Amino acid sequence: MKETTETVKKTPYRIIRYYGYILATIVALVTPFITINGNHIFLLSFDKKQLHLMGTAFDMQELYMMPFLLMLLFLGIFAATAIGGRAWCGWACPQTIFRVIYRDLIESKLLGLRRIKNKQKEPNWKKAENASKKVFAILIWSALSILAAANFMWYFVPPEDFLTYIQNPTEHYFLIGFVLAIAAFLVYDVVWLKEDFCVYICPYSRVQSVLYDDDTYQAIYSNNRGGVIYNEEKEKTIFNVKDLPNATDECTACEACVTVCPTHIDIRKGLQLECINCLECVDACTSVMGKLGKPSLVQWSSTRSINKNEPTKIVRKSTIMYSVALILIIGLLFVMGGKKEYMLLNVNKTTQLYKVKDGNVVTNNFLFLFQNTDSKVHTYNLEIIDHNDIVIKRFKPFKLSPKKLAKKVVILETNKILVKDKTKDTPINLTIRAYAVDEPERISVLRKAVFIYPRLDKLKK
Repeated sequence: MKETTETVKKTPYRIIRYYGYILATIVALVTPFITINGNHIFLLSFDKKQLHLMGTAFDMQELYMMPFLLMLLFLGIFAATAIGGRAWCGWACPQTIFRVIYRDLIESKLLGLRRIKNKQKEPNWKKAENASKKVFAILIWSALSILAAANFMWYFVPPEDFLTYIQNPTEHYFLIGFVLAIAAFLVYDVVWLKEDFCVYICPYSRVQSVLYDDDTYQAIYSNNRGGVIYNEEKEKTIFNVKDLPNATDECTACEACVTVCPTHIDIRKGLQLECINCLECVDACTSVMGKLGKPSLVQWSSTRSINKNEPTKIVRKSTIMYSVALILIIGLLFVMGGKKEYMLLNVNKTTQLYKVKDGNVVTNNFLFLFQNTDSKVHTYNLEIIDHNDIVIKRFKPFKLSPKKLAKKVVILETNKILVKDKTKDTPINLTIRAYAVDEPERISVLRKAVFIYPRLDKLKK
């Protein structure tokens, strides 16, 4: 009896979910404003062509990390599905959070248009009072939608730039139009499309069914205790408690688990792609069966536990494979993140192959493109590290501000006879080191260049 009492008194999943929604909302709103050394925790800036990740800025040339981030995202969701079913959908998906804010907070709590425990019954919109409250609810959600749309944009346009841009709306029509378009979609999605987005549009509901196995946690009804409500053709055969075939069947046919479901399904039918694992049905059945001194017939458990009465296996082949894959991807991200270059350098030869001056001085012109990808000003210098007979001319150390580019024409020359070939010009491979004078150990890059030395008959006698 003690175990049953504890089961009845435990905190409903709905309340725990609300706390999770608050936490997720705070994280989503605050994250764009967190910076480390001037770089954001996460920012994919199309304007500046940069990816900020955990305080490190990666430029367009370094976006080789993006495929690994996408793999980490999708494998993480798949791993969560294999273990906890559609936990993402019911507990962290923005679509679900937005619907809860609109339906449970605005319509139910603030305006009293519906009951939280009955999500099937729509208010009578023909009543003038309800219609006016509906308009008020839409206005409240429209304001929140603009905030949500702006918050979404902050992951692509940093908040400091975003707030500056919107002060000059005539110069940033595209940005403001994009925010308003997202907000308009959120209003349509949350107010009119509702959970149909989860059922008919979101592809994840189709994918998740192939990721389930006997050990996946999900909202599951116990046919062994409650009785079989649907036949093999998924046709409902039990409509009230009198229809139950056995006196030992515990289901009261109260339909509480049905009326509370936001996606309008009957969990007693078995696994359905519409189920988002919000566990509202578990709370409803827990409340009803608790009054009878019995544990809930609908539980967050696995098929193995409910139907086979065996312990759920968390550690199994699929979870091990997902864990190994995630560890490898995270490891690769750390390795690649450690190879961050704080200066980018492109070396290109000009159209003139070489020039021979008086005294058999041979020169090659190069165009160097420097980019400071660090967060502070640096002074850059050059040196040739593998050929002492070739020197750098017309280049002086210079300062470059963060995120800025600089083009420099660099002349490499030699007055030595490097090659005595009379038949053809000779390419000589060089390694050029560019470095920051103030931090040569941390900021240093090596680039290959080809110095063209003329055939011997081109030299002046």
